[in-house]
Amino acid sequence: MDAPKTFDRTARWLHWSMAVMIVAMLFIGVGMVASLSLRPLLLDIHRPLGLAILVLALLRLRHRRRHPPPPLPASLPAPQAMAARASHWLLYGLMLAMPLLGWAMSSAGGYPVLLPGGWVLPALAPQDPVLYSALRSAHGALGYGLFALVLVHLAAALHHAWVRRDGVFEAMAGRHRAATRVEREPPSRREDPG
Repeated sequence: MDAPKTFDRTARWLHWSMAVMIVAMLFIGVGMVASLSLRPLLLDIHRPLGLAILVLALLRLRHRRRHPPPPLPASLPAPQAMAARASHWLLYGLMLAMPLLGWAMSSAGGYPVLLPGGWVLPALAPQDPVLYSALRSAHGALGYGLFALVLVHLAAALHHAWVRRDGVFEAMAGRHRAATRVEREPPSRREDPG
């Protein structure tokens, strides 16, 4: 059986919907720090959105085990292939760690995690101001790390789409392009008939 040339529809849906959610979360996080008046509203969006990202990340990992992604192009230099794999696993780690840290931080601060419909999640950590402070610092630092990693991921995607043109971007976009770089040949010179 040949390896797939593109990610399947479920993988693409999970990727793009989570991309939108994560970018929204990063801006919501910045807004919560920057605006005291908007903080309660943004927090009410931030918590359930974070938990949705956690659930989708778990579903995405499960789906990835059952439906392996297309292989990276053979033309990709080994250090870049290793960096791509490492950055993907780091993204998965942060997609899991950030919501869990936020949930534990809320628990340690004595703030219940409320979901739409009146559901209250159980506490992940004991109420403790010192623990709350440590978890808050970790959540903030990892948030900056996630922001940087998202920018690197975006830059790599654009590099594959516009520079290498090796089919990596198209595999997630749902279009297949030959995995070889198209080299442009110089135009042939025409003989001047005159």
